[in-house]
Amino acid sequence: MISGNVFKYGNDVDTDVIIPARYLNITDMKLLSAHCMEDIDPDFIKQVRPGDVIVAGANFGCGSSREHAPAVIREAGVSLIVAESFARIFYRNAINIGLPILECPAAVLDFVQGDKLEADLETGEIRNPRSGNSFKANPFAPFILDIIAKGGILNCLS
Repeated sequence: MISGNVFKYGNDVDTDVIIPARYLNITDMKLLSAHCMEDIDPDFIKQVRPGDVIVAGANFGCGSSREHAPAVIREAGVSLIVAESFARIFYRNAINIGLPILECPAAVLDFVQGDKLEADLETGEIRNPRSGNSFKANPFAPFILDIIAKGGILNCLS
């Protein structure tokens, strides 16, 4: 079960605003994550807390295929991203590093900045305690839940 406060964004949030290319020479992930979302939301890194959730519109993670984008989101403490849809390479990179992401257009419409979101990855259920509404995303297959539980695909190899 995941529970966190919502940071809400629109459509086409690309990897250049998730982590601007000008910082990609930083190799320490903790230092790099200090710049997460700064071009779209300068206060994000000051306000995000472990367990918080990003809710966004269509095509989240579009742009370049850099693995840094989901990695800095996870390092910043985000426990889940719910979006109308994801760029396919971002989707794959997120799963590979153990960052859960759910596609659920109806849920995206119901949440506003600051709401609390509750989600069950095994069932795909997403709940908004403020509105009382519940939504159903496609749940993850057991092998993907295992990748997420182990913190990424590389941890499944040992």
